[in-house]
Amino acid sequence: MKSVIIDRRTLLAIGAVGAAMAKFCTPGVAQVSVPEATTLFTNVDIFDGRSETRAESMSLLVEGNRVAKIATSISAPPDATVIDGKGHTLMPGIIGAHEHVMLQLSYAEFYSVDDRYFAIVATQTAKTYLMNGWTSIRDAGGNTFSLKKAIDNGVIPGPRIFPSGTMISQTGGHCDHSLDNEPSRLIGGEPDPAVRFGDCAVVDGVPEVLEAARDNLRRGATQIKIAVGGGFGSFADPLEVVQFTPEEIRAAVQAAEDYKTYVMAHIYNNDGIKRAIENGVKCIEHGNLVDEPTLRLMKEKGIWLSPQVITFATEPIGLNAEQKRKHAEAFAGIDNMFTLTKKIGFDKIAFGSDIITDPNLIARMNEEFTFRSKWFSPVEILRQATSLSGEMLGLSKRFNPGKLGVIEEGALADILLVNGNPLTDLSLLTKPEENLALIMKDGRIYKNMIS
Repeated sequence: MKSVIIDRRTLLAIGAVGAAMAKFCTPGVAQVSVPEATTLFTNVDIFDGRSETRAESMSLLVEGNRVAKIATSISAPPDATVIDGKGHTLMPGIIGAHEHVMLQLSYAEFYSVDDRYFAIVATQTAKTYLMNGWTSIRDAGGNTFSLKKAIDNGVIPGPRIFPSGTMISQTGGHCDHSLDNEPSRLIGGEPDPAVRFGDCAVVDGVPEVLEAARDNLRRGATQIKIAVGGGFGSFADPLEVVQFTPEEIRAAVQAAEDYKTYVMAHIYNNDGIKRAIENGVKCIEHGNLVDEPTLRLMKEKGIWLSPQVITFATEPIGLNAEQKRKHAEAFAGIDNMFTLTKKIGFDKIAFGSDIITDPNLIARMNEEFTFRSKWFSPVEILRQATSLSGEMLGLSKRFNPGKLGVIEEGALADILLVNGNPLTDLSLLTKPEENLALIMKDGRIYKNMIS
């Protein structure tokens, strides 16, 4: 039955694109471009994803899907497409470390539509990510396998997706969306929509955790996502609870490491963070309520922190009173979390939005840049969104296609041309239609308003 749903989603995603073709073919925006064999950018100021300043008046040569050469002057190969950058900033594509591309429906719609509707909306969401300059995303839970396949095969435009597959949760955990009046699956209860559509897996005990993790890996997951504590999007679990036993966490980690990849864990509280990292988790998602000793432990063990601001600074629509309380509690913890990272010099910080169930907010994803400005400088935030998140994606080892988040020779050609200097004005990125003059992913141009 599962394979039928997956295949149907693939076909429906393709059909959805055909129905929406006119919307994709807007001026200056290609639906899916023909690969550029060779592209030469001239007269650009390069932010390489790491440096404090731009390298001015540079040229950059792309051959296939890689950056081949960077110099002050490059002779154009005979077959090259030459793009005069006109002094624009050339920077790496944005990387989103915690996204949910399949979950951009309101809570009301989530319980009233089928997987066909999810697939149609997801094609639009994928395009939105790419046109906002997000050339790679790590999907933190959702049935994205068919969507990724459609993007990779050139059927629809979208970012490079690192899928987690189903988020793995315990009964009564963060991904158990059963209503109070629904019977348990132990006595014949039906799975909730998130489970039926393959976005979540609700499991208990080591054998079921192993099965869920291995099934995700079988289907193409590049990492495993588990929930080790409560969240505001779920009904039954407070933020302070800890979920999954040490043995269950280790089972997920064992399955992932056997596949030469890693586990990321949803968790806000200190007890859960410590349990997760003591049992092999490599990346903590959210972490809003972390204290200094726990953050120092993360630094000591080289654990990544994947935080988000926009999803907490703006209240998602459709929350009930208890969900709103948990959402406010999580938002209140962000200031202390980021203040502590500055205090102890914790810099393994990724970039992402975690926007869910709000179709209007997804178009504002780039406001994550300015929301972080309270704690970080523009260059620190840009590093988080490029080189640091690219380094974090490298944890997936055998699934990693190459260097991401940097502009250097040999790196994958994910490139943005920005009208202005984001190192001094991050707000430029919050207006992508106006200020992203060119978007290239994997050597292909998807938007070109400069030539």
